[in-house]
Amino acid sequence: MSDNNWYDSESWYRPLHTPQQQIKAENPKKKYRWAWAAVILALAVLLIAGSSILFRDKAPAQAPAQDTQTPYTEGELPQDWKQFFGGFFDPIQTEEVKIEIEKADLPIDFVLEPEEAEEGELLLQELYQNCAQSVVGISGYTGLDIAYSWGSGVIISPDGLIVTNTHVINGCDRATVTLYDDSEFEAKLVGADAISDIAVLKIDAEGLPTARFGQSESLMVGEHVAAIGNPLGESFRMTMTDGIISAIERGINYNGRTLTLLQTNTALNEGNSGGALFNMDGQLVGITNMKMMSSGANIEGIGFAIPSSTVCQVVNAILREGEYRGRVSIGITVGAISERYAQEYELPNGLLITAVSSGSDAEAKGLQPYDILLAVNGEEVSTTDQVGRIKDQFGVGDSLRLKIWRDGEIFEVDVQLMDTIDIYG
Repeated sequence: MSDNNWYDSESWYRPLHTPQQQIKAENPKKKYRWAWAAVILALAVLLIAGSSILFRDKAPAQAPAQDTQTPYTEGELPQDWKQFFGGFFDPIQTEEVKIEIEKADLPIDFVLEPEEAEEGELLLQELYQNCAQSVVGISGYTGLDIAYSWGSGVIISPDGLIVTNTHVINGCDRATVTLYDDSEFEAKLVGADAISDIAVLKIDAEGLPTARFGQSESLMVGEHVAAIGNPLGESFRMTMTDGIISAIERGINYNGRTLTLLQTNTALNEGNSGGALFNMDGQLVGITNMKMMSSGANIEGIGFAIPSSTVCQVVNAILREGEYRGRVSIGITVGAISERYAQEYELPNGLLITAVSSGSDAEAKGLQPYDILLAVNGEEVSTTDQVGRIKDQFGVGDSLRLKIWRDGEIFEVDVQLMDTIDIYG
């Protein structure tokens, strides 16, 4: 994982929202007038003031700051190293996921499987003609007639199973799905996973066109791709943009957790959340969910999508049980310690524990913020990627031996791995 945090990886992680305080009781037939006004206003603000005002930023949780960003000058460093490093790491900002949409019956007898790669590429015109009808618009409501959020989704079964992002419907008690032909359906919730940002909805329909899922593992940097979604609300529904795969297995920190995503320079905006990223064979290789933005720099062409391999794995678990289990967690949040300041404060080489999760075995074993993690199972660690690689070789209930430095003392402790959903929900 990069040690940079001058950027903000949240950007449009939230869907396009309608400000609740500006909603008035109106005739339901007028429910889209506000959407038009919001889009016009948003475009005006974008043209006048730029995206850093339209899409307000927040610093990514737990991302360590650059040395150049320290609030102290060389002659002003505090004597207490904990005070110094405390300003480098934001507290965990895990957003509570609360979805009160009516539930669909489980289990659902369907398995989402990727297809083999095909030879030969479609023209962009052909790709749009073949694939656009499998992309839908999703409106989320909070007890009012006017949509609270707007996003995209992809049809995965002829009888109305639809995959989208969890954040598109977070906070909603009702959702509707708008098909390519403008027909609208009430949706039920099959299940949602906050960590992977994958949710599944169900509508009562038959004979729907479905997306063909490809194998994201076979993608290569430089491969041509196209996104289809609904940026900036209803008036820009079914927009296609194209670009390339810019990076594969890009680790992006969001809310103290790392998402492994595809990076693309394909243009993405608010409302593309939950939409499709297709390869040029017309196979879906990703679900678009994030864009890089910053209030301090002009960033263009850095968007992200959840790989189709991850989507299939999570969706199939949700169809069986309504949730996804099996991801292991130590229950600690760690951040890299700059070598420069580690030397300044005579700290050992390792990872600073910035938070210990409530209810974890790490908490029960007495681990504390400002402990320094030196090694895991005898292997020295200095990056979060190293910890993740070791951890992911084990399952729920297994134990890891952690070597800890605390205020000049070194000790070891065995910590039992727990299911991430049991710790973070």
